[in-house]
Amino acid sequence: MQQANATTWTDANQQYLVAALAGVRAALERHVARQEGEPRPAAEPPPPEAGPDAAPPALDVLCRLFDLSPFERAVVLVCAGVELDAAFAGLCAAAQGDPTRSYPTFSLALAALPESHWSALTPAGPLRHWRLVEVGQQPAGLLTTSPLKIDERILHFLTGIQHLDDRLVGLVEAVPHARDLVPSHQELTQRVAAAWRQAPGRLPLIELCGADEPSRRSIAAAACAEIGLHLCALSADSIPASAAELEGFVRLWDREAALAATALYVDAEMIDLADSRAAAVVARLLERTKGAVLLSTRDRWRSLRRPSLTLEVGKPTRSEQQTLWQDLLGDTANLNGHANQLAMQFNLHVPAIHASVREALTTPLDGEAVGQRLWDAGRAQARPRLESLAQRVEPGAAWDDLILPEAEKRGLREIADQVAQRATVYDAWGFGRLGGRGLGISALFCGSSGTGKTMAAEVMASALRLDLYRIDLAGVVSKYIGETEKNLRRVFDAAEDGGAILFFDEADALFGKRTEVKDSHDRYANIEINYLLQRMECYRGLAVLATNRKGDLDPAFLRRIRFVVNFPFPDAAQRVEIWRRVFPAATPTEGLDWEKLARLNLAGGHIRNIAVQAAFLAAAAGEPVRMGHAARAACSEFAKLEKPLAEAEIGGWR
Repeated sequence: MQQANATTWTDANQQYLVAALAGVRAALERHVARQEGEPRPAAEPPPPEAGPDAAPPALDVLCRLFDLSPFERAVVLVCAGVELDAAFAGLCAAAQGDPTRSYPTFSLALAALPESHWSALTPAGPLRHWRLVEVGQQPAGLLTTSPLKIDERILHFLTGIQHLDDRLVGLVEAVPHARDLVPSHQELTQRVAAAWRQAPGRLPLIELCGADEPSRRSIAAAACAEIGLHLCALSADSIPASAAELEGFVRLWDREAALAATALYVDAEMIDLADSRAAAVVARLLERTKGAVLLSTRDRWRSLRRPSLTLEVGKPTRSEQQTLWQDLLGDTANLNGHANQLAMQFNLHVPAIHASVREALTTPLDGEAVGQRLWDAGRAQARPRLESLAQRVEPGAAWDDLILPEAEKRGLREIADQVAQRATVYDAWGFGRLGGRGLGISALFCGSSGTGKTMAAEVMASALRLDLYRIDLAGVVSKYIGETEKNLRRVFDAAEDGGAILFFDEADALFGKRTEVKDSHDRYANIEINYLLQRMECYRGLAVLATNRKGDLDPAFLRRIRFVVNFPFPDAAQRVEIWRRVFPAATPTEGLDWEKLARLNLAGGHIRNIAVQAAFLAAAAGEPVRMGHAARAACSEFAKLEKPLAEAEIGGWR
């Protein structure tokens, strides 16, 4: 039925346009007849009128949208006639008494068309302001004798064809309709639609703020569909910077918005509010554009002269995510029991949950295997983009690889248990309803270099099947005021969705004692530390801080750490176990004496360095790893550490 209705309107629109073109063609013929003293031809009958319930033809819509006078309407039709009817070119030439001037001009229009008025020629008139017709160049440079040409977008619109203006292609893109909006997002959608419906004049700017851009976009698309608008997105960094180019873009867009009933979604996610120049460009666009506009940004935008409505947009709530997981999984392999764990661990928007389920259910497997796939797919969807500030570590160690006293191992397992049981304690048992502050799980690993702090973080990440990120302090700490907090915010915000394990190595460099305020630098340094403390208390994942100088940490900071695990220097027995496990099973060895090797007073990290170097020495010689290779590697490692190594300590190793 919809296809039939579209065909009926297309046919009716074509008939109306043909009749309207016949009317202006008759006006040109009468003008030619007057010039040649011939009898004037009969006037063409008026175009057929549309029925009371029929959609208006495109020509009438164009005249209404841009408030065209009868004369301006006729000018548009003459220009369209040259493109659509071969007879118009000859009439234009005959009417102007010059066979080379087979194009319409303002001079011809003023002379031949009824109800002519000079104001139609002005740049402020709708014909030129909205670029419905284009004025070409004449050698003499006269406005009235310059060629007129209908704009291609307008020509196609008159014939009933909708398409995006070529000059906007590549700058804006269509946003598809949103699906499966959760209730909290549906409520925001209705607020946007109501604000536009109730606006007495110019539609207010809708500002959608929050950390989740896909959710902001989905709400914008749904709100536009609610009131019958399409939606196109524009990245803020694509907005023309110069005033002239911006004005041209605004006119083109406002025209496109009117022709296609389209709203503009300005994505300012990457715009830094501190960059006054970039922010000013976006502000000029928002204030100049007349139609429906939505601004999408992480932080609240500054005040504009345009009326606006600001809404905070977050990801679906935990219960909404759980419901969506359950709805998508159904009874597949009794997986509904996993929905709560998935919703508790991963903070995903709707498209990411859909993608996770599709990926996990590609191959029919038993319930446990699909549950693991769901977990891994959710982790991949939530994986933060922290390439410039952190390094993702692929864990390769297990609990048996850790050589630590039993008390320390027990403390690490308690940390892992708390991370694994958050859903039960925070959600099912209600502790999460007490507020987000203080629910973050944090741990401090204290010990000298090489004692296993990094390996312990890897072991927990592997056991929990979570991503582990080692924070690059050089990329986080900045000498510029405010930049360190901004970088820390990026780290925590990006890692929040997947509850990744954040590993701050040499944390004392960033989290040292808060200093007494003596100057502005001290004051801002304390602000950075306070910001970190607040984020750690609210972070939904595990933050691990590693230091070899526990005494340098701020006592107030230590009070907010849930776990403190000491990594002691390994004794002789522990060093023996480290040496036993440091060589992989595939490594050929011969005559290695673990007791003798353990005499080297080194931590596990340095032992591993010696083992790796000894393996390379043996491989280069085409031999299995022997004590002699270990002795040479040990000499190199001690020299690097600037520690003496007596010959007596490695005597007989060769």
